[in-house]
Amino acid sequence: MASKGKKQLNNQEIQTLFNQYNKDLQAIASKIGELESEADEHGLVLTTLNETLEKDPDRKCFRLINGVLVERTVKDVVPALNTNKTGIQQIVSTLTEQYKSKEKEFEGFKETYKIQPVSM
Repeated sequence: MASKGKKQLNNQEIQTLFNQYNKDLQAIASKIGELESEADEHGLVLTTLNETLEKDPDRKCFRLINGVLVERTVKDVVPALNTNKTGIQQIVSTLTEQYKSKEKEFEGFKETYKIQPVSM
């Protein structure tokens, strides 16, 4: 966000950028937490359905898709849930990298403008 070697920022611009970095980091962390929770839920469902898949793969189960409850069989649902869980985990990994990158950029910004935390 802060451009190196260009015009010096005034205090208000520095404060605005500081707040924006904090807001961005919090948003990314929140999304990571939300997706990790969703991946955990997928894992719990898969654990249950995998047991059922071994015993009775044609058993009926219901899945909520875009607000519509759809009847499927366990053998149809398990692969889709595995794919969804893998996709969620990949997104979490990508967001974690973005978080680390943004955090490093933020640290550089704080170092450039000599910003230090204030003890209260």
